[in-house]
Amino acid sequence: MEHLKTLNDAQKKAVLTTEGPVLVLAGAGAGKTRTITHRIVHLVKGGVPAYNILAITFTNKAAREMRERARTLLATYGEEDAAKKVTVSTFHALCVILLRQYADTLGIKRHFTIYDRNDSLRAIKKALKTLGEDEKQFEPRTILGAISRAKGDATPLTTYREETGNEYFKNIVAQVWEEYEKTLRKDSALDFDDLLLYTWKMLSTKPEVRSALSSRYRYIHIDEYQDTNKVQYEIVRLIGSGHGNIFCVGDLDQNIYSWRGSTTENILAFETTFPDATTILLEENYRSTQNIIAVSNTVIEKNVRRKKKRLFTNNPEGEKLSLIFGFDEHDEAQKIITTIDELLGSGISAKDIAVLYRANFQSRVLEEACLTYNIPYKVLGTRFFDRKEVKDMLSYVRAALNPESEIDITRTINTPLRGIGKVTVTKLFTEGRETLNGKAKDKVNDYFNILRDIKKRAEVEKASEVLKYTLERSGIEKSLIGRGGEEEERLQNIQELVSLAVSRYDDLDAPDGLLRLLEDAALATDQDELDNRTEKNTDGVTLMTIHAAKGLEYKHVFIAGLEDSLFPHERAPSAAGEHVDEEEERRLFYVALTRAKEKIHLSYAQVRTVFGQRMTRMPSEFLLDIDESFVETSSIGGSSTQPSKVVYLD
Repeated sequence: MEHLKTLNDAQKKAVLTTEGPVLVLAGAGAGKTRTITHRIVHLVKGGVPAYNILAITFTNKAAREMRERARTLLATYGEEDAAKKVTVSTFHALCVILLRQYADTLGIKRHFTIYDRNDSLRAIKKALKTLGEDEKQFEPRTILGAISRAKGDATPLTTYREETGNEYFKNIVAQVWEEYEKTLRKDSALDFDDLLLYTWKMLSTKPEVRSALSSRYRYIHIDEYQDTNKVQYEIVRLIGSGHGNIFCVGDLDQNIYSWRGSTTENILAFETTFPDATTILLEENYRSTQNIIAVSNTVIEKNVRRKKKRLFTNNPEGEKLSLIFGFDEHDEAQKIITTIDELLGSGISAKDIAVLYRANFQSRVLEEACLTYNIPYKVLGTRFFDRKEVKDMLSYVRAALNPESEIDITRTINTPLRGIGKVTVTKLFTEGRETLNGKAKDKVNDYFNILRDIKKRAEVEKASEVLKYTLERSGIEKSLIGRGGEEEERLQNIQELVSLAVSRYDDLDAPDGLLRLLEDAALATDQDELDNRTEKNTDGVTLMTIHAAKGLEYKHVFIAGLEDSLFPHERAPSAAGEHVDEEEERRLFYVALTRAKEKIHLSYAQVRTVFGQRMTRMPSEFLLDIDESFVETSSIGGSSTQPSKVVYLD
């Protein structure tokens, strides 16, 4: 079979094992996407209807890549029509589709609003204010995180409240959660976690829906299975309950999102949950050099809670790892950027270089050094969909489709300024539109007429045309045009939103294209924003956290701040009861190492300013795990830095 010739033996076994539950433990750079896409081709070539095949991953970027690769591969083997029928999606996007399709079974509106994280945070802050609690004492993000983890564990509010006992913080969370749910219901909205939770409830309580979906999706593929939480696991299990054809690809060594609710148990217990499961190891790495793989193996093998595997590669031995020592964080950053400057001078492209760090605050001194040395760079910052003017536009459309969405109406009713005061807005929501009078009533009616007109267009026109009309009809265009400076930049961002709609959503019928745009905007991730920037600016060094780097690869990777308490990061259980996985920091270092294809540069500082105080730092234990034979001390500007191994005696 022609489509199997490029696969190694382990990949081929995974592709050919089409029936029953399969667990593929795929090491970093082992070709898991290649395996999944070739399996899809094999199923189609074997007579399986393409619409019976489902592939799920975690980010829009990963789903887009898998979809494109599957379509290209299917077209290569004469299956162009099938390429359009295979479902490749993220968990959240799939749940949106299913909930809209079966909204009636749950008693929810088909055009429900999706709360993104910022929407949820605003609602949490509102709930705290309603309860008379100080958000400085109870951090809204922490409370939202506690609610999110509970939902991810399939724990309803009633159960959470019963289990709080006398724990003060959890009692506060329960009270805020109750107020938060009132806001969601009032807005006919679901948050990110609800998309999963409601889908699970639907599959659990509606056997006719479960049966229909199990018949539709007869072959299920789950990428990054180590990142699933309890609810995601249950969704997969329930959809696959009618046939058992569940193909999960994951790597426990790359589980780095326990703080988001992902659990190692889904992989560890896979063979217990599915006694007839087949387990396959993908251990050949196609990305990195032998030295990088050897060091990565040494580091990760110190973890105990893992399924054993050992990566190998047929790539060249490659260069040793370089160690950079800085007196303080500024010296460390200067030496990193100086090294990058030398790499650029030797012909290495800036887009092939990444600087990774454990905590976001580390980017500041790196950015300063980049500016000092005139090094082009890009750093993850405000996402496109989080920019005010973009959110304003999308909120107008959301409010037009769902006039009960208080959060969208509050955002847009006075954008641009219409002279509608807070008292009027409060009265609108507490007493109703009919209680208004005089000029206030006229202004509010004019606003709702705008929403009515946008809705009419949304029902019949392409997404881009609706956005153009919204820009003009809302008055936003008039408030920005011809003013130059920041206003001109805002207008250009809105114009970019229209361009995005033309390229990605205009080929869908109305109103599906617009709905898909709203869904993708709500579900967008940092990696999607990085991907968009990369398309426009391909020649900048990338600065980002290791968490954001997962799934990416670069020729040269710098891992900064390898100091005790920073990396591994010193973590303690939070007030929200967050479980601390002692092995996760080592997995995070493993992920950082395996992003590199050709060369790794490790760095640390002896002194670092923390919370305004300069503190002496010990080298990370991870540095001491690496055999000296794999490390060379960096020489920058002709002068050697401190030796690779330093022993501090108190």
